[in-house]
Amino acid sequence: MRKLRFHPCGNFKESYDQELSIFDTDFGRLWMIIGLVVLFGVIPFASGTYLLFILNTIGIYAIAALGLNLLIGYTGQISLGHGAFFGVGAYAAAILTTRAGFPFWLSVIAAGVFTAAVGVVFGLPSSRLKHLYLLIATLAGQFILEYVFVTWKTLTGGAEGIILSEARLFGLNLRDDRTFYFIVYVCLVVLMWTMVNLKRTRYGRAFIAIRDNDRAAEGMGIPIFLYKLLSFSISSFYAGVGGALFAYHMMSITPEPFNLWLSIEFIAMIIIGGLGSIPGAIFGTVFIVSLNEVLSHLTEYLMNVGVSTGAAITLAPLKEFVFGLAIVLFIIFEPKGLAEIWRVIRSSFRLWPFSY
Repeated sequence: MRKLRFHPCGNFKESYDQELSIFDTDFGRLWMIIGLVVLFGVIPFASGTYLLFILNTIGIYAIAALGLNLLIGYTGQISLGHGAFFGVGAYAAAILTTRAGFPFWLSVIAAGVFTAAVGVVFGLPSSRLKHLYLLIATLAGQFILEYVFVTWKTLTGGAEGIILSEARLFGLNLRDDRTFYFIVYVCLVVLMWTMVNLKRTRYGRAFIAIRDNDRAAEGMGIPIFLYKLLSFSISSFYAGVGGALFAYHMMSITPEPFNLWLSIEFIAMIIIGGLGSIPGAIFGTVFIVSLNEVLSHLTEYLMNVGVSTGAAITLAPLKEFVFGLAIVLFIIFEPKGLAEIWRVIRSSFRLWPFSY
């Protein structure tokens, strides 16, 4: 009698090691290796100076967006002060480098730790406030930090800002965009890997429980206030590291970039990319930075073709209008963001050529 053989029809976990693995199949691991080869072996050498500058900006903003996605997407704590925390990291790195003589790597880590401490201070209202009230509290933090950046001239340089000297790491000059590209994306990959593993720990599951129902989470024995502060600190650490890299990227910083509009841009990144999705934070950052560049070139083109002064004034709020429109359209038609679109496309390839 012929023995029947059964073939598996899915990926079934048979051990804890399989449950903890990030990639379920060797095919996924292969694509990860291919992606890393393209990211570090092809893109930096095939890109010109301008494109490298844009890619570095995307990588830096993506680090900060990952932190905000942890706070809003995973913990449900709304914040409008992320742009100011980004600025705290930038100023901390610049001050430590220019006045204390810290090397590059130490100033970046120290800036992240200092920003995490500042984030804990401004996260204290989360013990009593939620939703709109917490949003207003973090908005106040944004304005307070902006005021400090401008008025504490002996520390921040005021409106004149701080100019960084030439930075080096292992003898490499970080003023070179290609060299800095490797630094930025190594940091991004490491912090992404950390975030992926963090969300699968008991801390990450506690964050999600607080987001879904904080009263039920507290009833389960989760100290929600401590976990909210932890989420604020980790989110601020990511913002601080991103801000420190931004300071070295620009080589000079002033208070203007770290305003409320930057905080709104970070929120737009995670909404358009997909709340509670790590790839979504990356997709949203690419979308927003690319949209910024397209709008800048479009406005410059319209100015150069002879648009009148009145029309030029009308074009001034074009960026705000397009950003608001993009957020509204995504909320209406694809509330899960670009991450959901990518999931559908990936699922289609898995099922092809079958439709079920």
